[in-house]
Amino acid sequence: MSNSFSIHHDLMIVVPVEKVYNAITLPEHLNNWWTLQCTGEPTTGATYNLFFSEDYNWFAEVTIADKPYHFELKMTKADEDWNPTTFGFRLQEVEDRTLLQFYHINWPECNHHFRRSSFCWAMLLNGLKNYLEKEIIIPFNERE
Repeated sequence: MSNSFSIHHDLMIVVPVEKVYNAITLPEHLNNWWTLQCTGEPTTGATYNLFFSEDYNWFAEVTIADKPYHFELKMTKADEDWNPTTFGFRLQEVEDRTLLQFYHINWPECNHHFRRSSFCWAMLLNGLKNYLEKEIIIPFNERE
């Protein structure tokens, strides 16, 4: 059995769970904190096109779409390190806030790309928090 590596981040976002779910699933919101251009719909089996540049024009399949508590994507076309991976968001209501539990699993190696991606996810998730709480949109070319 081969080993795999995982990224996990938890953060509290001071907005209702439905607003967080929309921000992690709807392309018009994903473009404001993660992708340059995204298409897809949050339905199990649907395909998302996660476009960052011509060199990073990636695709993923929705494997879990349990609105508003869990959303997961399995990469189907990306670079060699990302291809076997799956990432997702578990959301939990905590009074007027949302606990976001992020995971990115099945990395084949704990290499530079894995470590860099973990850092980038932390920065991007902070951008998601600021987008939802303060309506801050960081320009795409300034995101990690």
